[in-house]
Amino acid sequence: MHEKLLHRAGSRLVHRHHDEPPSSARTGPDGFGLDQADVGRFTAGTLGPQDEARLAQEVAELLPHGWDLPYKPEESLRRIVTHLGGQEELLEWLDGYQGLPQLTARIYAFLGLLDQYGDEPAVVTALRESRGQQPYPAGLRDFLVPQTNEDTLSNLGYRVEEFLSEGQDDNATALALATADWLRQSLSQPDAPRTDPGDLADLVGHARTDIDEAAASGNGGEGETRQS
Repeated sequence: MHEKLLHRAGSRLVHRHHDEPPSSARTGPDGFGLDQADVGRFTAGTLGPQDEARLAQEVAELLPHGWDLPYKPEESLRRIVTHLGGQEELLEWLDGYQGLPQLTARIYAFLGLLDQYGDEPAVVTALRESRGQQPYPAGLRDFLVPQTNEDTLSNLGYRVEEFLSEGQDDNATALALATADWLRQSLSQPDAPRTDPGDLADLVGHARTDIDEAAASGNGGEGETRQS
């Protein structure tokens, strides 16, 4: 994962789970959680590589259900985050395992960008002007409403996360990539308003490349041994 993107967006992971879920509130699968013994060994530094890869897979499956996690898995996830050093470090850890962990980490880094900057007036204006030329950008016709406002990008992010929570990793990837393409193209127009930060279009481009590479290399499958 691009280091600058991780630094900008990594700390925005858990913020996505606000007090109120989106209108189509999700329900996690029965019996969903983390292996408590593995969590204990991981935080003690005694978990083997293969078991750690399996734990990374479980964490990746758990993250999109943060709206309605029971106490035990939520507490286990908190222990892992604390052990690793924070939310940014959690994404970096997941990014080390090809497959669903890496894909999830990179998608969440991108969702962090959408939430952090998606309601900026300059960003909203750029998107609105872009839709004046192309009302429904490629891959987004089924997800956009006619109006473009400060909630447009966060709503797309919710749909991406919803696909992840349903195990539809290919759909989550496709929607994230389409959103990144639209946002980057909108911000890169010659007459687009200047954003803060000024390199937001570049960050979105890095996020798109990261997600595309993760999908191609791991295909959303089982986490493999940690990459060096």
